Amino acid sequence: MLKKFYPKEYYSSTYSIDFRAYFEKGYRGALFDIDNTLVGHNAPFNEKAVSFFEELKNMGFKTCLISNNQEPRVKPFADAVGSPYIYDASKPKAEGYVKAMKLLGTDTSDTLFVGDQIFTDVLGANNAGVHSILVEPIANDPVLRIRLKRMGEKIVLFFYRRSKYFCKNTKS
Repeated sequence: MLKKFYPKEYYSSTYSIDFRAYFEKGYRGALFDIDNTLVGHNAPFNEKAVSFFEELKNMGFKTCLISNNQEPRVKPFADAVGSPYIYDASKPKAEGYVKAMKLLGTDTSDTLFVGDQIFTDVLGANNAGVHSILVEPIANDPVLRIRLKRMGEKIVLFFYRRSKYFCKNTKS
């Protein structure tokens, strides 16, 4: 029952993922949540994020941001990192992921998704058939409803860490 919430992989940070290894495995599309995945909640883009997206593009990745946030939050970030975006994505529904893959010209076999929340990001990627990667949140969440969801996520993570599906990568 809980398996639908389990990510395919788990990293301490988006910035610790070896994307070159994924590219060598045939992945070409990289989809990302923004808040607490690339920067802190509601934080503006920063040089680290901009450099990161440049590096991904130089590797050959096509990228897309997928956020449940509204366009005034998502567009400036996407413009800064030079990536297309989907706002008001209604995660965990699969539609935003499918739309992103159409934008990029990729499919479920060569696309991965990175996000920090189980009940929206990971579940949505799994619903869409995309390789899901969970990362630890960058900062504590200021929004109460997200903090409450984190309590539920702890239960899922407890069982995930004890399952045969657990795959934590701890590169820093």
